[in-house]
Amino acid sequence: MIKKIICFLLLTLFSYANDATVEIVKKIDVLPKIAIQDASPRTSDALFRQSFFKLLVGDLRVSSHFQVLDEYLQSSYEGGPLENFLSEKRVDLILRYNLTQDFNTMSVSVKLINAKTGVSTFEKIYSLNDKQRHPFLAHKIIVDVNDQIGAPSIKWMEQSVLFARYIGTKKSEIVISDYTLSYQKIMVTGGLNIFPKWANNEQNSFYYTSYNGAEPTIYFYDLKTGARRSIISSAGMLVCSDVSKDGTKLLLTMAPKDQPDIYMYDLRSKKITKITEYNGIDVNGNFIDNDQRIAFVSDRLGNPDIFAQGIYDKSFEKLVYHGKNKNSISTYDNYIVYSSREAESEFGRNTFNLYLISTKTDYLRQLTATGENLYPRFANDPDTIMFIKQYGNQSALGIIRLNANKTYHFTLKTGKLQSIDW
Repeated sequence: MIKKIICFLLLTLFSYANDATVEIVKKIDVLPKIAIQDASPRTSDALFRQSFFKLLVGDLRVSSHFQVLDEYLQSSYEGGPLENFLSEKRVDLILRYNLTQDFNTMSVSVKLINAKTGVSTFEKIYSLNDKQRHPFLAHKIIVDVNDQIGAPSIKWMEQSVLFARYIGTKKSEIVISDYTLSYQKIMVTGGLNIFPKWANNEQNSFYYTSYNGAEPTIYFYDLKTGARRSIISSAGMLVCSDVSKDGTKLLLTMAPKDQPDIYMYDLRSKKITKITEYNGIDVNGNFIDNDQRIAFVSDRLGNPDIFAQGIYDKSFEKLVYHGKNKNSISTYDNYIVYSSREAESEFGRNTFNLYLISTKTDYLRQLTATGENLYPRFANDPDTIMFIKQYGNQSALGIIRLNANKTYHFTLKTGKLQSIDW
């Protein structure tokens, strides 16, 4: 029974972003055309310089706010008449960078130039003490450049991604990365460690479930100190699916007697409260409505579906009315993105597509068309959704830019994604 419940849970992991009044569709009428110039010393590492160039190009493209010239261009940092205008390229903007390195540190001087006037409109120096984290520095540069043209924020690019990946039988690791998976740092290894969940918006600590002891145990991992401590253990199964806004309460899926229900654990008082009561499967509780209610996945009407219930109120309501087999969701304000199983081929492969709906209207938008698309997560920006794309024995992290109607995939080269948090 527990094995079936865990399999069900693996297809129903979801989480909720902070609630806010948002507008999903934001448009820029005319996208500026931008070129990137590498003004780094010619004697510096050419491969690293070009790798950094590709990160900048990729971020500009994923932002969906620019027409990007792919050509790798070199220039002096001060520039001359030809370098500052690039008339033959017919660009509107020039992003110029000068990258220097010293052992494990690096510094990047950046200029944004109006290619119509040749005048710099933005200049800044960025530094980094850990060169391995240079993808985050590239993301920061593009976030700032994007702000300079007054485009909708893409600050979500600076968020760290937390994921678990399978690397063998009963072996998985907890990893921190950037959204492109260019930077990866293994935080937890040894045995089966799954379902990581950020503990706060600052992303300086997280929770995860370890199946390496006598009973499943949820641990708290402090990134500042590298220390971890046990939070709670339980027989059967144990997963932390959400954390309250103030960071003091956890929503847990537990099945101490082979019956999965949703519980709330108070970190201060160590008190645990059982929220759902159903003779079936209730999993993946997530706080909604200012932490006064929860949304969760349950099979109480036959197929797995999405419901809501008050913390201290046993009455429930169905939230989604499209499709028959929902398995993972995320929300932003009155929008819900969810994954739904739609078909099974003669070879046994399932199709899971993502849909976006509004709880206040009949709005429905299909986001994917083929393959296995699982675990959608809204970024802090409601125009951006992250998800897992499965390719047989491989997987990728997908990014959907709703306004641009574009999807990007970043393949995980080692292991297979089990779950993600953003």
